[in-house]
Amino acid sequence: MDTLSYKTISANKATVNKQWVLVDAEGQALGRLASKVAKLLRGKHKPNFTPHVDCGDNVIIINAEKINLSGNKWTDKTYIRHTGYPGGQRSLTATELFGKDPARIVEKSVKGMLPKNKLGANLFRNLTVVVGSAHAHEAQKPKTINLNEFK
Repeated sequence: MDTLSYKTISANKATVNKQWVLVDAEGQALGRLASKVAKLLRGKHKPNFTPHVDCGDNVIIINAEKINLSGNKWTDKTYIRHTGYPGGQRSLTATELFGKDPARIVEKSVKGMLPKNKLGANLFRNLTVVVGSAHAHEAQKPKTINLNEFK
């Protein structure tokens, strides 16, 4: 027998089957929502998952202003950034960041669960977070996913 009966199939850009997925964030816990969305973006739920290829779906998150944070996270959780100048460390609490832009708190949590390399940056471009239920991707006919049933 000179051939293998089983071969590992590695996905590439041409063979990847990307879909559009719609996720409703209403009533969802932020961390659990972000981890499931990161799985969708990465493509880990697909049988042809390949670690070095973008084989995930395009995800649209609606109702970002209706997420939940448990415990005292609204006041105790801080988001720290640096301006680049000496003494330029700035911080915001979750409430302050949510007040400025509710979509950004969801984006930051999902981005933190993606790989910290060029692939992670490309995967993050497949995410759209929207405040409210109207989004600009109706033409793609996204499939709605219930995250409570998604593993």
